[in-house]
Amino acid sequence: MTASILAETSIPNLPSASGVEIIGATAYVIGDDAPLLYQLDARTLAVTGRVPLFETTAFDTGRLPKADKPDLECMAALTWPDGRAGLLLLGSGSRPNRARGWFVHTETDAPAPESVDLAPLYALLQPYLALGVVLNLEAAATSETELLLFQRTVGRADAAVLFRLPLAATLAFLAHGGAEPAVRQQLFELPEIAGSPAGFSGATFVDGLLFVTASVENTQDAVLDGEVLGSFVGVVDLETQKVVFARLVWRDGRAYCGKVEGLAVRQSIGPGHWELLLVTDDDAGGSTAVVAEITLTEP
Repeated sequence: MTASILAETSIPNLPSASGVEIIGATAYVIGDDAPLLYQLDARTLAVTGRVPLFETTAFDTGRLPKADKPDLECMAALTWPDGRAGLLLLGSGSRPNRARGWFVHTETDAPAPESVDLAPLYALLQPYLALGVVLNLEAAATSETELLLFQRTVGRADAAVLFRLPLAATLAFLAHGGAEPAVRQQLFELPEIAGSPAGFSGATFVDGLLFVTASVENTQDAVLDGEVLGSFVGVVDLETQKVVFARLVWRDGRAYCGKVEGLAVRQSIGPGHWELLLVTDDDAGGSTAVVAEITLTEP
C-alpha cells in the first residue's frame, strides 16, 4: 500500500482541526480548540460556513483554553433515532468536561445543534482499558450496523483499542437513555517512528472498507502534546483484526512530518485506488487540508 500527498492547503481561522466528514459537496471539519463546526467546499477547500455549537466567552483569542474545551476529536455521519440525518460530534473523554458531544442536523435550515451527554456511554468503555489508561477517543466511524470508536493510548504500541458498539442501540442510549449497548473491544498493534508508537487519529467507513489514520507524537501524556514525528494511513480488516499501513509521504518520497487528525474519502479513482481528504493540527492553532492518494497493492 502507498499513501502520497498531492497538495496541502492552510485552513485559515480554523484552530486545531481534528476530524472531517464529506456529505455531498460539503466537507465538515471540527477543531478541538473551537466551539464551531466548519463547512468547506469539498472541491476548493474554501471555508463556506460555520455552525456554532455552544456559547462561550473563551474563544476571544481564537482558541479555546485547554482546561475548558470539550476537545472534540471524533465525528461520524449517521441517522439519529428520530430519522434525521446529521453528524455526531464527540469529545475525547480524557477529562470529565470532555465527555460532551453534539448532534448536528445537516439539512437546509436545520435547528441548532443538540447537546449530547456522553458520560454514561464513556463510563461503559473505561473498564475495557488497561489499569491506569485514560479514555482518550480520537476517531469515530459508522458501518451499517456499528458505531466504531477509536482509543488513542499514548506511549504503547500494543494498546490501540477499537470499541465496536451496535449503532441503533447506542444512539437510542444516547438520545433517550434506557438499555445499555453491548461493547466489543479489539486491540491493534500500530507502527512506530523512531521508537514512538502511532495512535489512532481518524477513521471513516466507505465502500465496505474501514480507512484509518494514525499519527505519532513523542509523548506519554493523553492531554499534553509532544513532538510530531509523522503519520500513517491504513485500511482495517475488522474480521481478521489486521491493518495494512503506509507512511504518508510527499510525491518525491520524502516523509510527511505533520499530524493527521482525520480523513474522508473524496473520490474513488479506480479499483484499490482512492483520493482522500485529510486534516491536520500543528498543536499551535494551525490547520491544513491535505489531498492524498492511496493505492492498495497486492502482496
